[in-house]
Amino acid sequence: MGISRSTYYSHKKTRLPKKKNKEDLYLVNKIKEIKTNHPFWGYRRITAWLKYRENINVNRKKVYRLMKMYNLLIKQKQYKAKRTPKSKPKAHRPNNIWGIDMTKFIINGLGWVYLVVVLDWYTKKIVGYSISLTSKTNDWLDALNKAINNEFPNGVREKGLLLVSDNGSQPTSRSFMQYTKQLNIKQIFTTYNNPKGNADTERVIRTIKEEVIWINEFTSLTEASETISKWIEKDYNKLYVHSTLGYKSPEEFEQEYYKLHYKKAA
Repeated sequence: MGISRSTYYSHKKTRLPKKKNKEDLYLVNKIKEIKTNHPFWGYRRITAWLKYRENINVNRKKVYRLMKMYNLLIKQKQYKAKRTPKSKPKAHRPNNIWGIDMTKFIINGLGWVYLVVVLDWYTKKIVGYSISLTSKTNDWLDALNKAINNEFPNGVREKGLLLVSDNGSQPTSRSFMQYTKQLNIKQIFTTYNNPKGNADTERVIRTIKEEVIWINEFTSLTEASETISKWIEKDYNKLYVHSTLGYKSPEEFEQEYYKLHYKKAA
């Protein structure tokens, strides 16, 4: 038949079993459903979603086995650091350190669209953002103002807020720096040879690309804004399971922090 012996035995070895457990089939269908909405998720995050969002008691080994059997795993690329990472400030409470950064994507027939994100480093919550056709300082200020209004309705002065960014033209502009100074927000700038300087914010931007931007073909700025806003406010902040947060969502982790804090204070 023109098939080599090694190919035949390799196929025979990896062939799916004839008898399929009903529970396994149910889990596989659930996993496929999750992968449809989250194609970049690995077995760890899918296990967490099944346990904490679907209330299905399953362990990682089983999810890994089923995902491997049905070719649902993703291959992780291994990157070797080219620069020596330097230390960065560590957040010790909500609204202690924010990171701000920008990305862009294209809409056919419209052009580049710019997304600015403000992230709370402690809770991983997206506290502010702006979506526009320009990448000016005002767009960064819009995102920052939204974050301040959401998290500091009584004012941000004297709250000890730190804001981390790169050395781009927007956060280093005179108007941006004057504005943060007026509000007593201390700016911290990453250095060119520090790849982890604003890594938390850069990572959440990558998540937005994987979960929203790359899987959609937007036809207008309104459509893009509505879709991204809905994902941030309803899906990410409220439901997204974070491994660094013990597989809680940013808002769940934040609420748990304040509940424990108030309990100790009482």
